[in-house]
Amino acid sequence: MSTGDLARDEELLDRTKAERTADNVARPFQRFAQRQASGATVLLGCAILALAWANSPWAWAYEQLQGIPLAISLGEQTLRLDLRHWINDGLMAIFFFSVGLEIKREFLVGELAQRRKAMLPIVAAVGGMVFPALIYAGFNFNGAGAHGWGIPMATDIAFALGALAVLGSRIPEALKVFLVALAIVDDIGALLVIAIFYTPSIEWQGVAVIAMMLLALWEANRIGARRAWIYLLLGLGLWAGFYMSGLHATLAGVLTALFVPARVKIAPGALPQVIRRGADDIQAQALDNKPDAMDPDRVAIIGAIEGSLDAGTTPLQRLERMVQPWVAYGILPVFGLFNAGVAIDATVLRTLPTAVPLGIMVGLVFGKSVGIGLASWLAVKTGQAELPEGATWPQLIGTAFLAGIGFTMALFISGLAFAGTHFEREAQLAILIGSLIAAAVGIAILLTSKAAKAPDSR
Repeated sequence: MSTGDLARDEELLDRTKAERTADNVARPFQRFAQRQASGATVLLGCAILALAWANSPWAWAYEQLQGIPLAISLGEQTLRLDLRHWINDGLMAIFFFSVGLEIKREFLVGELAQRRKAMLPIVAAVGGMVFPALIYAGFNFNGAGAHGWGIPMATDIAFALGALAVLGSRIPEALKVFLVALAIVDDIGALLVIAIFYTPSIEWQGVAVIAMMLLALWEANRIGARRAWIYLLLGLGLWAGFYMSGLHATLAGVLTALFVPARVKIAPGALPQVIRRGADDIQAQALDNKPDAMDPDRVAIIGAIEGSLDAGTTPLQRLERMVQPWVAYGILPVFGLFNAGVAIDATVLRTLPTAVPLGIMVGLVFGKSVGIGLASWLAVKTGQAELPEGATWPQLIGTAFLAGIGFTMALFISGLAFAGTHFEREAQLAILIGSLIAAAVGIAILLTSKAAKAPDSR
């Protein structure tokens, strides 16, 4: 073999390794995006069912279903909530746990791990949170509904990705990654808003429980505990502490996720050798006429291989794979079913031109798009960031409108801001209308936008 052939082979090997590394980084995002996009269909179906049910002759059954009381007793302590609150305070903690896992992964190996790549979605997300809040505050300055300024700040990642999925290959993959990273930063902002501004009072006994659980989670991470049940059990204790404290209990989900280890126990380079050695042992058994699947030696070898595979993946990866399907196809659709059922009558329709609904709708449609677009333009023009690869400015603006789909998080925050008041129903309807308009405008812009010109290869 000539020196030139050897050099070409080495170059091909290096390129293959680089492509494989890039694929390993991209694969979790692709699985996440596909699951969120397909889960959006189920979520949309449940939201439509809730709307139809709440405006049908059987609306009374919908209200009764939400109010079914359920209680959990532990010794002398009893926690009694209705079904809707169990979903919003309990099941949604699992959703926020999933969000926390995504946040940690993105900051470790995703788009937010590299400063230059992270800059655009971070700056865009900040602009997309500040502008809607300011627009809402402008409509409701010193008004009775001023407390709802956090509602139009949120982006529903499932619906936004679902809308992009409808457009298929028309949209550059880098633009989808940008939207996911933006939505994750958006979620961080929403969580801070919930923790700081939507906590009415604090019980210090609960804060003490929170401190103990956080210390236990930190210690479990420090010693390298890898069993999922350890973090889930401590997370349950953290949830109880948050509930006792008056802080919103769903925040426990995010904090628990941040302590889940993202380290492997066996070096990636050593894993193939261990698996290969086990496969050789099994083959040797077969040659020695020991093909019985129940043979103790064979079972021990397979157990060792399984243990190696477990040690070669991170607890964060395993938990993310385990939780995501339940969130996408179970928890979010159930949340939509119990929270999107707005009784639309003449009374609530007459409120649409008033301050609270207008602040939400204008904030979602124009606040998000202008805030994201302007912040992105400034970041690119000042050289702090660059457009996603293969994307054009019209495509980015179309994506900014899709970020105005606020459904899940917006409904969640509206329940915190206006629980038990007439504003809650007005806010719910405004969220649905604003999200629908933002989706329609965003899809229309993306459908009519031309793709970026491919660079001249000559």
